Amino acid sequence: MANALVSIQIIPKLKDGGDTIPLVDAAIAVIDTSGVKYKVNPLETTMEGDLTKLFSIIEQMNKKMIELGSLSVISQVKVFYKPDGASMDHLTEKYR
Repeated sequence: MANALVSIQIIPKLKDGGDTIPLVDAAIAVIDTSGVKYKVNPLETTMEGDLTKLFSIIEQMNKKMIELGSLSVISQVKVFYKPDGASMDHLTEKYR
């Protein structure tokens, strides 16, 4: 059972100030290949899973940005941790 929700907004900085959307797409691909449940929103992506694994995914995302030419990366992260279970569906069901 998932014990955490982690939302991440990743902001890569390119040398030429170019379009960062392809890099953001690559960061989301890192999440996708991890196998965790996630939801892409306009300004951030929320993942559901084990807190340690989610932080590892964030580390991989940052490394991917550098591999793709980013000079630096800002990662804005929000964490909801509940050892007995955390679920995106449960937290948002009243809005569906």
